[in-house]
Amino acid sequence: MSWETCWERAAMSFFGFGQSAEIDIILDGAATRRTAEVKTEDGKKERLFLFFDGESLTGKVNITLKRPGYKLEHQGIKIEFLGQIELYYDRGNQHEFTSLVKELARPGELHHNTSYDFDFNQVEKPYEVYTGTNVKLRYFLRVTVVRRLTDVVKEVDLAVHTLSSYPEMNSSIKMEVGIEDSLHIEFEYNKSKYHLKDVIVGKIYFLLVRIKIRHMEIAIIRRETTGSGPNVFNENETIAKYEIMDGSPVRGESIPIRVFLAGYDLTPTMRDINKKFSVRYYLNLVLVDEEERRYFKQQEITLWRKGDRIRKSLQMAPVPVTTPTNGESDQVQAFEKIPTPVNEEPSLENSPTEEPAPNPAPSEEIPRVESSAEGVSTEDA
Repeated sequence: MSWETCWERAAMSFFGFGQSAEIDIILDGAATRRTAEVKTEDGKKERLFLFFDGESLTGKVNITLKRPGYKLEHQGIKIEFLGQIELYYDRGNQHEFTSLVKELARPGELHHNTSYDFDFNQVEKPYEVYTGTNVKLRYFLRVTVVRRLTDVVKEVDLAVHTLSSYPEMNSSIKMEVGIEDSLHIEFEYNKSKYHLKDVIVGKIYFLLVRIKIRHMEIAIIRRETTGSGPNVFNENETIAKYEIMDGSPVRGESIPIRVFLAGYDLTPTMRDINKKFSVRYYLNLVLVDEEERRYFKQQEITLWRKGDRIRKSLQMAPVPVTTPTNGESDQVQAFEKIPTPVNEEPSLENSPTEEPAPNPAPSEEIPRVESSAEGVSTEDA
């Protein structure tokens, strides 16, 4: 280290610019609290303490002076609990949907290491944490020692999961699609709403086959929508892809479908979160003929998160969920044809034709379990 660097650090410390204290946030019950993996912006994953809507946050804030024997003057000490949405194309603006503040100490001086208790009682956490392609939703605690020149700040991120009750109305998806005088198939999925550990079961039945099909595949696609009006961005990501048939089928043949969701990085369906973004999931059925032409049909599904066990005191009366009938089930729909080489991924973004609008899906949300979920054991997606 050069003498110039030493002099700069000494000057900063002397005039109060340097960090003169360390802050630690200790949550009550941290040793036994469950954790959940949360994706970071660089694609990695970190484990954070897991909380639920209505659950309290309590603990201690420890402030340790770096130079014992010296006093630390401050203009106040506070702790905040924040829920925040950040759009990557507008990083200068963080949109806060939850903001709670507790004053830990009034302006004064610290002469020794000090500990403060904090308590945010039955905190509302309406949305689930999410890190996507263009948006990030996070919850965190922030402690600030306010100083005249530079504040001392410490942040700790938290994971939040939203739980839902089982949808009583969960109709199957059944539809006939085809190409006029060439191909006519019927596909069916056992449900339209699936929890994150569920299994998608279905079948495809060939009613008319007059083209040579090379193979068929099914994919789970996540579509993230951010912005509004003319500034809407759609990002499609293929979460999983299965080849369900190899070779040309014959009339009357039936192909079974079974997709296990537990092994994939999925979130619950999110619709119009704080009027900033949405996350939806689609099953994409793709057929490829011997001339390398690709035909596909998308169907939206709803994903939700459930708990393993819910205490009787937290159970609510079942809320009926109405599912609109699919008006298209009685008519034959046409496949969309994409002149895309077979060696390319069936990306909707790369399609040279206009992306088809997805089939109508139930717009109602799965009713969430509103409770102080302290002590609730849940599945970890």
